[in-house]
Amino acid sequence: MSERIELDITLPKETRYLGLVGQIGESMARSLDRFTGDREELAYHINLVLTEAMANAIQHAKEPTSTEVRITITLIRHKLTIKVYDQGQGFDLCTLAPPDTACLEEHGRGIFIIRTIMDRVIYRKLKDGHVLEMEKTLH
Repeated sequence: MSERIELDITLPKETRYLGLVGQIGESMARSLDRFTGDREELAYHINLVLTEAMANAIQHAKEPTSTEVRITITLIRHKLTIKVYDQGQGFDLCTLAPPDTACLEEHGRGIFIIRTIMDRVIYRKLKDGHVLEMEKTLH
């Protein structure tokens, strides 16, 4: 797969745009002609990590001056990289415990889901905020 795709998306920091960003990820995954795996499964997974990451950025980036969420999606050869930028206070990715599977609450599972689907997940501080960086190798 030698395709190169680069998307840079900036959306208002509102949950009503979660479906839109998920659909963008799904469409991209379905268009990968040289991807030999299950494109429908990939489309579902990309939608899921995008919407979870954006929802986290909206919910936890409490900086009042921040009104947007920026997402970049890059595919170079077999490596898919998704970055979600926020201007919030941040968190320590290493200290997040897995969710309690006995509890059926609908929150607190986003990073766990992202880590399960993606091959590499890091969260780091930038000059003007943070970035959640997710990578997946596609075969």
